[in-house]
Amino acid sequence: MRNVGVREISRQTGFSPATVSNALNHKRGVNAATAATIFRAAREMGLGRHDHISSINFVMARKTGDVLDEGTFHTGVINGIAAKAQAECLQASITTLELSDRAAAAAQVADIIGDITTGVILLGTEMREEDYDLFKNPTSPLVVVDGTSDRIPFDSIVMSNETSAYRAIRHLIDNGHREIGYIAGSYRIRNFPLRERGWRRAMREAGLPIRPEFRVDVGTKVSTSYEGMRAWLRTNPKLPTAFFAENDIMAFGCMRAFAEHGIAIPDDVSLVGFDDLSFATTAIPPLTTMHVPNQEMGAMAVQRLLDAASKPSAYSHVLHIGTTLIERQSVKRLG
Repeated sequence: MRNVGVREISRQTGFSPATVSNALNHKRGVNAATAATIFRAAREMGLGRHDHISSINFVMARKTGDVLDEGTFHTGVINGIAAKAQAECLQASITTLELSDRAAAAAQVADIIGDITTGVILLGTEMREEDYDLFKNPTSPLVVVDGTSDRIPFDSIVMSNETSAYRAIRHLIDNGHREIGYIAGSYRIRNFPLRERGWRRAMREAGLPIRPEFRVDVGTKVSTSYEGMRAWLRTNPKLPTAFFAENDIMAFGCMRAFAEHGIAIPDDVSLVGFDDLSFATTAIPPLTTMHVPNQEMGAMAVQRLLDAASKPSAYSHVLHIGTTLIERQSVKRLG
């Protein structure tokens, strides 16, 4: 089955590309006879099942790589997309979009979102609000995973960042910790301030002080988080009894710095991460963390594309996915 673009259908039917796009997306303003002609031509030109979606394109939008390059969250999403696409007899592909060159990215995006037969799953992990402007008014059905826009009503699937971090801190509080620090990434993706808000809320509700000296800024790669924590430890600070790290990558780097300074986990300081990357099970000690169901998020994104194609709605759908606390050996219970 070949892909069919809006412009090709426009040439075939004589209707403008805008009219063709509006008809295929079930928008108002196209009379029934015109829409019927367009759909008939589209089917004759190769449109098949799933109300015109025949393939899935996973677009990995990369701003700096400071979060994506070492994390494996997107790998799980890809696996979930691939499995669901195969089950639905859809082709799946991966496109890397470098947002650092906006002009080049704009040209690439125009091609990505211009095919009605290809559903786009956009990874929003590193995207800023202005980056979503590139995807405004797509012809392709589109779902954002791990990101959302405040200005443009995209369908989105996101994790419950604030609630998840809140539950991680509650776990530490329930284990007797009262001085809980926060390891923050110096590159602030959208998820991180939400997790910090969860930390602050849990501390306030428990009547515990939020001490600025226990908030440590580190890099978002293993090497730079190690360097950031090492620099902080060289100031001979007073340690909290526990830290929450904004993701597992930062936690891994900090664990190395702690070990070099003779600080034992969990005996001297407890640590909780976020993501449940595969390395969390082999860390020394194995890391307690919040498990994100990334494969399920990928599969849900495919299903959302199919649902939107078959039953369009006048409003966007934003689905918040919960996380699960995975208890391992990096948290000590205090008496």
